[in-house]
Amino acid sequence: MTEKQLEYFDVIEYPIITEKTVNLISTNNRISFVVNKKANKSQIKEAVEKIYNVKVQKINVLHDTRNRKKAMVTLKKEFDAQDLANKLGIL
Repeated sequence: MTEKQLEYFDVIEYPIITEKTVNLISTNNRISFVVNKKANKSQIKEAVEKIYNVKVQKINVLHDTRNRKKAMVTLKKEFDAQDLANKLGIL
C-alpha cells in the first residue's frame, strides 16, 4: 500500500501574519506558512516554488504549541519576500 502524494495546494495551508513574521519578511527575506502535518521539507519547497513562482534557499520546520506545523521559508536573494507578501495580501 503506497502513501498518497500530497498535492501542492494541500501542502500549504495559509501564511502566518504576526509582527515577528512581518519583520522577518523585510530583514531575512523569509516568509512563514502553516503547512500540512504530513508534508516534509522537500514537498514544502516544491509546493512554494510551484505555487508562488519563486526559488527557495532554505526551509526550517517546527511544531508550535497549538499543534500546527510551521514552515519558515527563506527565499533566494534574487527573489523578494516582500513582493510575495504583497501578492498574498500580508503587507
